Amino acid sequence: MSLNDAHAFAFSLAATLMVAIVIFEAGDGSLSVMPANEFDGDATAILCEIDPFTP
Repeated sequence: MSLNDAHAFAFSLAATLMVAIVIFEAGDGSLSVMPANEFDGDATAILCEIDPFTP
């Protein structure tokens, strides 16, 4: 997934689920998104966090 696709998907998820979403880089270099409260990986892998409650 490209960074632009990851951002679009993360914004959509954050707005739909109303939870903070993180965009992270997996060990193989691919990008993925998931709810922040479910991410238990390396904090340095996080590229961006999207919070729907932040103005």
